[in-house]
Amino acid sequence: MNERITFNPKQCGGRPCIRGMRIRVKDVLDLLAANVSRSEILEDYPYLESEDIDACLVYAAAEADHPVLLAQ
Repeated sequence: MNERITFNPKQCGGRPCIRGMRIRVKDVLDLLAANVSRSEILEDYPYLESEDIDACLVYAAAEADHPVLLAQ
């Protein structure tokens, strides 16, 4: 899907991470949800790049875009 989002069953329980590092997509999304600014995230995590944050948002948007089937 995105070369910046990686999956490794031996790392972080197989959860999506950023570029093979031990920072999960969810960690970045949680920071954004807590109103931590992009510049503050990049300052606190100097090994991250702005494009990594973009990739997390794209990944989250794609994961949220699925049909909901209702039982009848």
